[in-house]
Amino acid sequence: MDRPELNSSVRRYIAYIGLYGTTQLHLRNPYIIAGWSLTFPGLGHLLLSKYIRGYFLFIWEIFINVKAHINLAILYSFTGRFEMAKEILDINWVLLYIPTYIFSVWDAYRTTVDINHQYILAVREDAKFNMFNIGQLEFNYLDKRTPWTAALWSTMMPGLGQLLIHRIPGALFIIIATIAIAQQAAILPAIHYTLLGQIDYAKSILNPQWFLNIPSVYFFAIYDAYINCVSNNKLFDWEQNKFFNKNYQNKHFRMPFKADESE
Repeated sequence: MDRPELNSSVRRYIAYIGLYGTTQLHLRNPYIIAGWSLTFPGLGHLLLSKYIRGYFLFIWEIFINVKAHINLAILYSFTGRFEMAKEILDINWVLLYIPTYIFSVWDAYRTTVDINHQYILAVREDAKFNMFNIGQLEFNYLDKRTPWTAALWSTMMPGLGQLLIHRIPGALFIIIATIAIAQQAAILPAIHYTLLGQIDYAKSILNPQWFLNIPSVYFFAIYDAYINCVSNNKLFDWEQNKFFNKNYQNKHFRMPFKADESE
């Protein structure tokens, strides 16, 4: 029996249900995707399921940012200590940071526009895809989830919302990145001592260079879990509609329409 994903006559599939995640074409706002890459390089690509490119840009951002002390310079600038900001910056690394940062934003926008075009063509082709995949270690299938539930789990721990909707590559990366950044920033001990009322000590152990990475990753995890859950639900409805129309809908059935205004 031929598997739909191996059908060579199909030019574009709207989605692929793999063992470790669902990858699908869908319409995205290019400015929103570029905005996430502006917030933190690589995040826009992760939203598009462009994992390899997203991982590379994300790790690059962390590495260069630490070497150039960019987050510290931002902190000093926002607090009015401009001379300290200029002194802390390492020009050798900053000049490497700028072109790749601009590329990340531009490529996120360009890729989104391209994927939107591919989505339109895939919808017109309307090719069937396999909505259930099972293997020895894992299985995956299309199902509906509550978007706010996925967002809530990522609020509690970034990456759990992605696990809920079976986006394993993104979930593992977000969890590992969050743990690594939190450890380097000493954010958990800082929270602990803050709750004990030792505010000054909490501030002294917090590493601002790493801490400033937390908001981007944290809010991205929430947004990514919510928006991809919504996309999965739409894909589920689309696949179910195709299935019922093909197998249960009488081809002679006429859909009811409103009476003409002239009648």
